[in-house]
Amino acid sequence: MPGVLALLLVLSPATPAPAQEFAAQVHDLEHYLGLEPGRRAISEGFAAQVAADTPPVVAALPPSPLRIAIIYPGNQVSDYWRRSVAALTARLEQSGLPYTLDSHFTAAGTEVRRQEAYIMEALDHDPDYMVFTLDALRHKTIIERIIGRGGTRLILQNITTPLKDWEGYQPFLYVGFDHATGARMLADHLIERTGGQGSYAVFYGPPGYVSQMRGDTFIRHIESGSDLELQATYYVGFDRAKARRAALDLLRESPDTSFVYACSTDIALGVADAIAELGLGDRVLVNGWGGGSAELAALAAGDLNVTVLRMNDDNGVAMADAIALAESGRAGQVPTVFAGQMALVTEQTDAATLAALTRHAFRYSDPETAAPSERP
Repeated sequence: MPGVLALLLVLSPATPAPAQEFAAQVHDLEHYLGLEPGRRAISEGFAAQVAADTPPVVAALPPSPLRIAIIYPGNQVSDYWRRSVAALTARLEQSGLPYTLDSHFTAAGTEVRRQEAYIMEALDHDPDYMVFTLDALRHKTIIERIIGRGGTRLILQNITTPLKDWEGYQPFLYVGFDHATGARMLADHLIERTGGQGSYAVFYGPPGYVSQMRGDTFIRHIESGSDLELQATYYVGFDRAKARRAALDLLRESPDTSFVYACSTDIALGVADAIAELGLGDRVLVNGWGGGSAELAALAAGDLNVTVLRMNDDNGVAMADAIALAESGRAGQVPTVFAGQMALVTEQTDAATLAALTRHAFRYSDPETAAPSERP
């Protein structure tokens, strides 16, 4: 066995993801919206508000600044998390709501204990709102403690599939971009691009919710709609260097691989590094996931072939507008889940189309790219 495999958790194609099985614990988004009358209408109304140029009107401002705590796995190449904070604060300022922000960034998927310490520290200050995520099963226990404590409205980001165990006491808001939807968009493109023939590998991040929803959904969609053969799956964390080493090992053994499916930006860039190093850019495809600045630059350079471009700032806008509605006595207009829009872009997408998409995606976090009508 090549040496690099000893450093990585490598699974055979038939082996399910270990331990942290989320799929059975969550509602599919479309299924959830249809469970109760009125859910879809509230969701659509809120989506229209997020797309609006102005936030909800807050007639009476709170007597003291709102306390908002954010704990994010933002120490990675992807700028998704930091752009979300920028969009949140810009939209809040546009609304006129006074606030204080206490934010902490940790490594993705590997610093659960540090995240827990930050949460306990933040709760000591009785925040009005807390923004966190759910990717590891240990997060579930932490979140249940926050919900059970009361007094703090909890926003869970980067998850759009409500947990079944929390029916009756869900968080204030789940917000993000549906991982399964993005995975299916990428699968459909790669099936079309390969003619549904050949072989591929899947590079997961750390075991957890994001890896399962992006990776396992992709595999199921490929299996149901093509003759593509899954030859290997790797867990490399959200780590560019590990992804590069694993891709070098894979592609040296199997240079005829049709594509590597990457579950995150860092992974995609590591795979792209290996493809370039081996001179296989004209033979092996690799995708991005999310369409942040680093991915768009790699697409322009021809180092990535396709990605799903999230309308990134919808994240922060949705959180800010939900807060504004709640603070104006209209919490009933806030859905349990908000899932933002995504667009498929490739290295062949024309410049005008890509510019229009990025202007909207980054309209608050990078207002210089936004059209005048979209600038806050």
